[in-house]
Amino acid sequence: MAEGADEPPSRSARKRAAEALQKLGVRLVGLRAAQLQALNLPEELLAAIQEAQRLRARAAIARQYQYIGRLMRGVDPAPIEQALQRRPGDLLPRGKILR
Repeated sequence: MAEGADEPPSRSARKRAAEALQKLGVRLVGLRAAQLQALNLPEELLAAIQEAQRLRARAAIARQYQYIGRLMRGVDPAPIEQALQRRPGDLLPRGKILR
């Protein structure tokens, strides 16, 4: 039996996982409304993303990103990541032009 197999993840590992989920949530903020609807996100998460899209103050946006990250912890990120990778042309961030 490997050492540490029964130990919970370290604080650093939990923090890295939470930051990864927050970054995924921030990517969702850059999507258009129709693209978000196609992902079938929970209603509370979708509302938080739409609120972040509306905000303009940096401090408010930062708080909203943290909130989105907290909501993302209750969601399975795998289908979202797969959808973002599978259809990169359809899921481009708003206002971005690729060259």
